[in-house]
Amino acid sequence: MHSKLLWSKAGERTFAVILEPGEEAFSALTAFAGVSGLSGASLTAIGAFERATVGWFDLKKKSYKPIEIDQQCEALSLIGDIATGDDGKPSLHIHAVVGLSDGTTRGGHLLKATVRPTLEVTIVETPAHLRRKKRPDLGIAMINLG
Repeated sequence: MHSKLLWSKAGERTFAVILEPGEEAFSALTAFAGVSGLSGASLTAIGAFERATVGWFDLKKKSYKPIEIDQQCEALSLIGDIATGDDGKPSLHIHAVVGLSDGTTRGGHLLKATVRPTLEVTIVETPAHLRRKKRPDLGIAMINLG
């Protein structure tokens, strides 16, 4: 992973983060958020994956149904946010749409993805801190503005 601080002013920072082939995207971005002290940010990304797993959240079961994509795919759109979780560590929430070789797409919550050949990420930090809190009634952690 390579990163560069592109801009900083009044508690807001913008980073470019470039992931390398073989890196696992979700864990690499979580690690970057921790090292950079990000507690409130948005992110966007494009690139490609060797394979990926996205998830569809089943409210009845309160869990993600994994959707395995076991082939090269284009990361057409990744958007998400970074907040602080109940454990005090960065909590990422990323949605992904990936394109397959036949032109079809798959999408859902990004659970894991192996980068190949690159993932180009822009992260924009806000001066305000965001807190993600587990909602037992829903089975997921959501941003709590209280």
